[in-house]
Amino acid sequence: MPAGPRATAAAALVWAGAVACVAGLVVQRLWLALTWNRCVDGLVLALVSFGLAVLLQRARSMPLATALACVWAFALVWFAGVLPVLAVAWLGVAACALGSLLLGDDDDALLALPLGLVLIGGLAGWTLHWPIHRAWVYVPLLAAACILRRGALRRAFVAARAGWRSAIADSPRLAAVAVLALGLASVGTWLPTMQADDLAYHLGLPSQLQRYAAYAPDPAQQIWALAPWLGDVLQAIAQVIARREARGALDALWLLLVAGMAWRLARRVGADAAAAWLAVALCASLPLLAALLSSMHTELPATALLLACALAIVDARGERLRAGAVLCAGLVALKFGSAVSALVLVAWALVHARGRVDWKRMPVALALFGVLAGSNYAYAWQATGNPLFPLFNQVFASPLLPPAQLADPRWHAGFGIGLPWSITFDTDRYLEAAGGGFGFVLVALGGAWLVALARRETRALALVASIVLLLPLLPMQYARYAFPGLVLLLPALVVAVVRSLGARGAACVLLGICALDFTFQANATWLLQVNTLRKLTGNMDGAGEAFRRYAPERTLIAELRRRDDGDSIVLALDPQAPFIAELARRGRSVSHYAPALERARIAADADASGVGWRTLIRDVDARWLLLRPGHLGDAQRAALDALGAQRVAAAGAAELWSVEPARSDP
Repeated sequence: MPAGPRATAAAALVWAGAVACVAGLVVQRLWLALTWNRCVDGLVLALVSFGLAVLLQRARSMPLATALACVWAFALVWFAGVLPVLAVAWLGVAACALGSLLLGDDDDALLALPLGLVLIGGLAGWTLHWPIHRAWVYVPLLAAACILRRGALRRAFVAARAGWRSAIADSPRLAAVAVLALGLASVGTWLPTMQADDLAYHLGLPSQLQRYAAYAPDPAQQIWALAPWLGDVLQAIAQVIARREARGALDALWLLLVAGMAWRLARRVGADAAAAWLAVALCASLPLLAALLSSMHTELPATALLLACALAIVDARGERLRAGAVLCAGLVALKFGSAVSALVLVAWALVHARGRVDWKRMPVALALFGVLAGSNYAYAWQATGNPLFPLFNQVFASPLLPPAQLADPRWHAGFGIGLPWSITFDTDRYLEAAGGGFGFVLVALGGAWLVALARRETRALALVASIVLLLPLLPMQYARYAFPGLVLLLPALVVAVVRSLGARGAACVLLGICALDFTFQANATWLLQVNTLRKLTGNMDGAGEAFRRYAPERTLIAELRRRDDGDSIVLALDPQAPFIAELARRGRSVSHYAPALERARIAADADASGVGWRTLIRDVDARWLLLRPGHLGDAQRAALDALGAQRVAAAGAAELWSVEPARSDP
């Protein structure tokens, strides 16, 4: 490392960030927030996987990183299921085949895969209302894509294998560390689907396609039914092919894309192979990544598409115009908030092109963008009068909602210069998480952040990533929305640390941050804080045991299907547990997701006689009731007595009750 005032100042800045992080840990006494049992679990998993990989390495004479990848891949198949993994693999190969159409002669499987996923999900979004979404339709179509593009697939596979071997050979030890870190992050994919947003909303579209082969959204019963749905459409396709939920397997595919893009993007901004593997390890260690891998939230695929779009920009080839349009369309089709990120990347692409834009290709690129991004917005406009429903209803005034913007008062801690510190150490003010659940990068590498903005090779990426990181936090300070921008920033930060401290010093600092992040991994989600992982690995029916303890409505819904697999209505009486998405069209809730029923619930609660609740239950023609006895009000109890409702099953804190159909008047 060259000596001089600038080099000394850069090194001092990097070390200042590390010192500030240690000081924050001490001042905030953050060790009191640790889940020590989960730390032990992570250490045991790391040691066991490493031991098995060493045995495999000696038995098969393969690199340690490859052996570790095989061990963790086997664990994914064991916990996520053989059929879901095969379904997602089939979807991924077909996506590579279709995505290669946009890359010309470039046999780049890493970039073709997200392009193909956007093509498949974006086109399928226009057909959701048609009853054609069956395995015997998808499998031949995906097979046809693979057969027609078999030459491109063969070349892409050969190039990917050669690239993997070369990347490992250049830095075998850090490659093994990065793969181990990815494996530890992937434990989120093992967990059954139990996060609240998934049970109340995201499972709805996949469940409808699996049961009915079509999607019939009802925004009156679920205000997010017409929200951007690319992520849920891809989940649904994999679920239809596998004939069961495939969330964990698809999340693992997104994880591989994020890792591959982070590695290559680091190389594009000046990192050698060792530094690129450090960038992958740092990304994998982020606590919020494990939380996203246990959910259907859009931030995980948005991160993959964001990195892919950045990579397409820095490659700066002529044919990347269509690829960039498709990736930006994917961002907008995942979440309207991601449109801001897409606009930032478009501005970066125009600056990076320096006037060399092929405007003749622009109409085709815009048409691709409109087709792939527009399905849910068109359906929402037709059904509600608001293309962004339920957002910005103060502008579009759909009659289904009051003319006001949706807002969550929990996440308005304030935006200021101290935000990186607060979001790191007071994470519960910005996320449903404990302190440290967002990770320590923003503080520990705060000095490196300034260095990355100052250095020529990292300045553009660091600036763009900073904007993408901070802009979503301006209207509402919700940490999950900043995650894609944080991951995009990591390659620039790693290069800045390596340039400032040298390879050995940078490895010590960055691996220390990785270890610290992994220590606080469970703080990012309650799923890892509780004993879900131990129940899953220590019980033959681990998923069932986890459902009974932490998501009892899923156990009761399975029991309901055994008793009544028809279309009778199921009403969830607890507004805090509207977990009926997997019931497809049968489910009803009285939460804020269904504004009319929410108003009826408020009025019924005010009627102590129970008549209001009895009328509500009859009006929705409910045959089954999901409830939590501890939250049952007096008016609800009176209504259940008057209706002659009977408890038929119980699981954990929840119960399933039956209601006899109303007798018809003579």
